[in-house]
Amino acid sequence: MSVSSSATTRPGASSLITSLVAAALFMENLDGSIIATALPQMAHSFHITPVELSIGITSYLLTLAVFIPISGWIADRVGVRTVFTAALAIFTAASVLCGLTDNLVEFTGARILQGIGGAMMVPVGRLAVLRATPKEGLMRAISIITWPGLVAPVLGPPLGGFITTYSSWRWIFYLNVPLGLVGVVLAWCFISAERNTDRRPFDMLGFVLTGVAGTSVMYAMEAIGRDSSWRSALLFLAIGLAACAAAWFHLRRSAHPMVDLSAFRIKTFMVAIGGGSLFRIAIGSVPFLLPLMFQVGFGMNPFQSGLLTLGVFAGNLSTKLVTTQILRRFGFRTVLLYNGAFAAVTLASMSLLSASTPYGWILFALFVSGVARSLQFTAINTLGFADVPKQHMSGASTLSSTLGQMTMGMGVAAGAIALRIAAWWHGHDGQTLAPADFTIAFLMMAALSVIAIADVFSLSPDAGAHVSGHRRAGEKS
Repeated sequence: MSVSSSATTRPGASSLITSLVAAALFMENLDGSIIATALPQMAHSFHITPVELSIGITSYLLTLAVFIPISGWIADRVGVRTVFTAALAIFTAASVLCGLTDNLVEFTGARILQGIGGAMMVPVGRLAVLRATPKEGLMRAISIITWPGLVAPVLGPPLGGFITTYSSWRWIFYLNVPLGLVGVVLAWCFISAERNTDRRPFDMLGFVLTGVAGTSVMYAMEAIGRDSSWRSALLFLAIGLAACAAAWFHLRRSAHPMVDLSAFRIKTFMVAIGGGSLFRIAIGSVPFLLPLMFQVGFGMNPFQSGLLTLGVFAGNLSTKLVTTQILRRFGFRTVLLYNGAFAAVTLASMSLLSASTPYGWILFALFVSGVARSLQFTAINTLGFADVPKQHMSGASTLSSTLGQMTMGMGVAAGAIALRIAAWWHGHDGQTLAPADFTIAFLMMAALSVIAIADVFSLSPDAGAHVSGHRRAGEKS
């Protein structure tokens, strides 16, 4: 690949780029985690039910999934610095619009615009880090990139709850303004204006097919969760599945596919995408279900809910200190199997929580669950790129980012669907939620996370060992 640059890369540029990507992840994760605790109050402002607001979350995540595939093509055309800076500006402006909206339609539109900015913002920087990192440093690089993304969820729930309880939910979006403005300045100053001189053509058909597939499937799931017409939901699901089949056929045969599927031939990547996607759906439901259970089911205010949710993300953060050592000691296969089963158990344990459960026990249960899910998430993400050659890293990164964002969006929709099924099981409509509904919803998500580890059995014991540094008993250093 030929690259031209109008600026010489400065010493330490990779560290600066990594910091910028980390800051962008921080802003995105803060935005998502803050919203969860504000859903009931936002729903009251819009005169709708909290479950209906799930479209405000899924529309953002779906937009990321639809537009991430073209981020690499645009960066090649106009340069990484231009794309990254413009994306930060769009994300920041859309955040202001989110805070100014007065109904669900306006809010959803602003979230879609915000998603377009996010889709162009993170993958471009993430790819630059992946290309510059040798295999032996991949685990460390991914840990650095994701660390601030775990700090943001730690701050998000209590901060969002505090703002919502003592001020207005609109200020949770205005917080992005100073972060976005600083990011724009740093990006323009420190990222070189390089671009790919090999201009590959734009795969319009691939873009349309993947877009239709993603939006149709996600809309169908979200519609079922909102208690919409089954006929409409099934129609969109059929359209989405047909578009998925057409996209698969086209992308495998196109000379310049919008999404490169060649990484699917790599076993470790396939496992990380297959079972990893199911795991992301399961854990993606937690930030949606927990605040609703605490506020709607247990009668807590947003600040109390946010402080308790802090337990999950504190567990996420603390695990980062020992993840590398655990993977080096036990290897990817063992960790994914045993920790995956343990993560499912901790997710199921949330079904045992009630309004009378002492806060200390709730925090402990959520902390342990956060520890397990963080270790599983990091192992999956690292394993996915362990065997991908450098020349295919771009396509693998784009494919992983697209499916990752889409499955996280599906997690929110899956949580809403689980609540609707629980309401049907208990004999009441989906507009009224009871504490017992959340019990069934968490058990369903736990079952999904158990299914997610099935394909890990097909991995060899030394899978990804050159990345983790794991050596089986009897092997010499």
